[in-house]
Amino acid sequence: MAETLLKADKLKNFINGEWVEVKETTAVVNPANGKTIVEVPLSEGAAVNSAVESAKKAQKEWAQVPAPQRAEVLYRVGQIMKERKERLSQLLTMENGKVIEEARGEVQEGIDMAFYMAGEGRRLFGQTTPAELKDKFAMSQRCPVGVVGIITPWNFPIAIATWKSFPAIVAGNAVVWKPATETPIMAYELAKIFEEAGLPKGIINVVFGKGSTVGDAMVNHKDIRVISFTGSNDTGRSIASKCGEQLKKVSLEMGGKNAVIVMDDADLSLAVEGILWSAFGTSGQRCTACSRVIVHEDVKETLQERLLAEMEKLTIGDGLDESIKVGPIINESGLEKIKKYIEIGKEEGAKLLAGGYELTEDNHAGGNYFAPTLFTDATPEMRIAQEEIFGPVVSLIPVKSFEEAIEVNNGVSYGLSSSIFTSDVNKVFKAQRDLDTGIVYVNAGTTGAEIHLPFGGTKGTGNGHRDSGVQALDVFTEWKAVYVDFSGKLQRAQIDVE
Repeated sequence: MAETLLKADKLKNFINGEWVEVKETTAVVNPANGKTIVEVPLSEGAAVNSAVESAKKAQKEWAQVPAPQRAEVLYRVGQIMKERKERLSQLLTMENGKVIEEARGEVQEGIDMAFYMAGEGRRLFGQTTPAELKDKFAMSQRCPVGVVGIITPWNFPIAIATWKSFPAIVAGNAVVWKPATETPIMAYELAKIFEEAGLPKGIINVVFGKGSTVGDAMVNHKDIRVISFTGSNDTGRSIASKCGEQLKKVSLEMGGKNAVIVMDDADLSLAVEGILWSAFGTSGQRCTACSRVIVHEDVKETLQERLLAEMEKLTIGDGLDESIKVGPIINESGLEKIKKYIEIGKEEGAKLLAGGYELTEDNHAGGNYFAPTLFTDATPEMRIAQEEIFGPVVSLIPVKSFEEAIEVNNGVSYGLSSSIFTSDVNKVFKAQRDLDTGIVYVNAGTTGAEIHLPFGGTKGTGNGHRDSGVQALDVFTEWKAVYVDFSGKLQRAQIDVE
């Protein structure tokens, strides 16, 4: 199937509108069965230099193209993606492992982002304000930064790329993109779509390779003025430090330790459904995945029993099978990390109720599968309740009150997403005020962000910038204040104000 869908056995970099071959490659492996799909380049820093050079030259002309005309390219990109949605979805499942219905949802998110950001081509609003002096006009406007670098993760290989590249492009920038080596096919396909849609050469450049080579070269390149990164905290902190030394703008989105709060007045059937989707969708490999359930002690046992019953119904396997609800873990390293945290949870005294083991037999042979896992009687300070596991592992933490639930939710170093199930409108409004996360859900799980609202979080989740929504434009633009004095004389602000 890979050959018929992909029609390539070796990917190439896309630089200045040309497909450039790289000698050294590594295999892209389907996590569902361990089979090689394609070879991906392992580029050196020189490829980044070439990409930046072409981007820098192309951006000067692109910035002069009226924004509504730049937007027309994104409209065409969105239309092509829409026409190829099913093929893109199947390729995404093959390289990433997520089940096909989730892959379709991710591709749709990219389509939505194309049309949404294309709309910004007729906005890109600044402000006009009254000037403090007579016969003087004052306004602000958005200006492109120049060349931007985006570094995207494997768990949402096309959606996150569209969150970053589409606003950058419509704002008049050129892009150098390093995708994750585990999931390069979406980058290859999106580059082809940009090419077909008529994006000028050099505006999008894709350089495949390791973070330690390609990523590092991008971060340290003097002509890349913005780095937008989604990935681990350790890598994000390193990038922030290097960018800080260069006074380079950096946008970081680095994960979460998200909780669903279930109060004693909650609709438990709805809560169970929300927890299952948030905890085990994408096999828990989302930065918004639920890995903690903070449950009122009065309903803890009932919720626990219902969760266990529904977990037994989850089907685990190759995501291309429409009946499968939980796909594989991305790679062996991800499996080992999950297994390590299972042992940590046991040692800390949490009770393992379900799962906790790798699946290797029958239809799971050759793939990276882990059984959906439930711990109970965890305490807020346990490592399994504090650290990001990035797998299908969720822990129940009992609390005595709404106030304690809020305190436990906020008592982690991350602040991405939170959720509360309750029928009390007073608790709803207090929760949306007091939960210290960038995203808050009421009577829904912790996943499911929409592209027209800002995506990102507080504390260790990031550095204050946002992907998605109009706020994404802030990352890829600079504000310019413009004053037009038509008085015919020199007027001095503040000094000449009577």
